[in-house]
Amino acid sequence: MIARRNIFLSVVVVVCLLLTGCSSQSLREAQGIVSEADSLRAEGQGYTDSVAIAEAYNTLEKWQYLYPKDYVHACYHYGRLLRAKDDPVSAMEVFINGTHSRTRDYHILGRIYSNMGSISHLAGEYQLAYDMYSRSADMFLKNGDTLLYYYGLNEMAYQQTMLGQKEEALTLLNHIQQYCSDTNVLYRTFETTAELYKILGKYDNAIRWIDKTTQLRHISSLGIIIKAQSFSGLGKPDSALYYAYSIINDTSSIYQDKFNALYIIAHYDSTLSEEDIRDIASQREDIRYYEYEPEKEKLSGAINLLQQYITHKSDIRWIYILVAALLFIISSSILSYMWLKRKQHRHIVKELHEKEKVHTQLQKTITNLSQLHENQHLQIQEDVEHTCLLLHNSSDLLAELKWYNYEEMCSVVNLRLYGIIDRLNAYSLSEKEIRLCVLILLRASTQQMVDMIPYAYSGLGKFKYTTARKLGTNTTNLRTYILNLIG
Repeated sequence: MIARRNIFLSVVVVVCLLLTGCSSQSLREAQGIVSEADSLRAEGQGYTDSVAIAEAYNTLEKWQYLYPKDYVHACYHYGRLLRAKDDPVSAMEVFINGTHSRTRDYHILGRIYSNMGSISHLAGEYQLAYDMYSRSADMFLKNGDTLLYYYGLNEMAYQQTMLGQKEEALTLLNHIQQYCSDTNVLYRTFETTAELYKILGKYDNAIRWIDKTTQLRHISSLGIIIKAQSFSGLGKPDSALYYAYSIINDTSSIYQDKFNALYIIAHYDSTLSEEDIRDIASQREDIRYYEYEPEKEKLSGAINLLQQYITHKSDIRWIYILVAALLFIISSSILSYMWLKRKQHRHIVKELHEKEKVHTQLQKTITNLSQLHENQHLQIQEDVEHTCLLLHNSSDLLAELKWYNYEEMCSVVNLRLYGIIDRLNAYSLSEKEIRLCVLILLRASTQQMVDMIPYAYSGLGKFKYTTARKLGTNTTNLRTYILNLIG
């Protein structure tokens, strides 16, 4: 069986190598194009050769399972070019293909979801845009791209603003201001906050937040149009016209901002007729009145693709659930059959299991009791050592121990040292041997032993030796042995 599997894998590898050899040149060219596009993107530029990037995308699409990272990068660059060529439907299709790849490059996936959110926003599908930006932020967070994550949160807040979810948007914007210190992110946050207040009709607050952006860098086209619309809302036509004309004269302004500016000019500048307004628009190609309906249809087509993609993913989830349920039913049937076939053995197995549980519990109880006893023993020994130290340092040890009255001495030592005399009596020791053991336990000096037993200095060593032999130990370990008798 193993040999057959190895042969099969070898054949697969050989076929892949042959295919790779046949297409290696086109594959390398495609990877080179994508790599160049990545470099240009890192420098803030875009890849302009749409034919080359399209060929790279088509080549890598065939090899996406072997080179998922290159493929998803091709999806990103090709999708952006299609967007720039005013083909949102094809762009959306390519972006969706990128999300189907097996890559774990969360950074590029975050950018793809961000572009899908941007298309949804342009189509006025703000909830859909919010969902895409939310996925984008999740991807950036997974990849550790903190700044891009906060940009994603900004876009989510903006969509909530457009959806009228005021409290949620403010909470998100406050979170960004609290935890992010990047100037560019904060600039965008201030603009979004201003847009929120403009929608709420709090035009003074909107102007104040746009003015805060100027503390970070020069005011943007979006900031200017927000100020124009806010002054219009406040009933200040002169200021509104001033900022509206600023938008018209700004070559970097986007179409939508210029369109809104023209609306303000047509509303407030009574010296201009409708024909004059159209003349102003026709002089500038980027603010001409283009056909809105075809653009709307293109965006609608892109949104339909996205909604089908989301629905399809939901459908796949239901398929997974049904398959899992079917597997569960089959597994349950097999298990039931096995249970019925082995029913006669279950009682014995159960008894053995119960006995094992009882045995385990007993072992656990014994272990716990042993540990408890050990802990208690250690605690008693610590108390004895402490008492021995106190007695050793006593100013009048003889009086404290009632030393001259043997019976009283035994009673006091028994009381204070946990019945050590009773344990020593089991070894049939003499009175002097008992006194010696007590003094050894108290770490008494040789002189104290000679004086307090009393005993001749020259024979003290032999006396210790004979006492140790009676206890079954030696003079070196005599104190430790006596101490272990306690507890």
